[in-house]
Amino acid sequence: MKIGVLALQGDFAEHIVMLRRLGVQTAEVRLPAHLDGLDGLIMPGGESTTIGKLAVAYGLMDPLREFGKNRGVWGTCAGAIFLSTDAHREQPLLAMMDITVVRNAFGAQVDSFEADLEIDALQQATGTTQPYHAVFIRAPIIATVNGRARVLSSLPDGRIVAAQEGRLLATSFHPELTNDMRFHQYFISLCNQD
Repeated sequence: MKIGVLALQGDFAEHIVMLRRLGVQTAEVRLPAHLDGLDGLIMPGGESTTIGKLAVAYGLMDPLREFGKNRGVWGTCAGAIFLSTDAHREQPLLAMMDITVVRNAFGAQVDSFEADLEIDALQQATGTTQPYHAVFIRAPIIATVNGRARVLSSLPDGRIVAAQEGRLLATSFHPELTNDMRFHQYFISLCNQD
């Protein structure tokens, strides 16, 4: 098992640390050739417009779309925006996952927060019943989940913060900033599916 982390901008190093703690081989992805031999890819939080512009500049858009047709791809925060079909503004998007997002939906950096989430799929996959403690930093919300995509978790007020479409995963929050490895374990399980 080898999981790449898109390393154009953002908190890619934290995901690499998590994956290594789980005994998974990792690779930093900056060019199309770096996708070779990977079983999955994490697109980290950061600044989604910058990530998109750099992906265009490095010729990654089509290779990323092709990669995601038969391998796991997980976008966290800005990465979830980059995965979406619509972010309600002009910016480069992969349009791989049938979700629309609203950027910075909770406000500015000072409005960052943490919340405990009930995530049935995560609890079933890992055999635990403990809520998932999520960290939201200038987070988007997933405004709509369409087609084959499904909601994995919402806040108590109904705002969607995690979704899945086959092997594609989107989270508004930052699992790499916690000590809870269950979301990374869940993503690895998606990458292992035939």
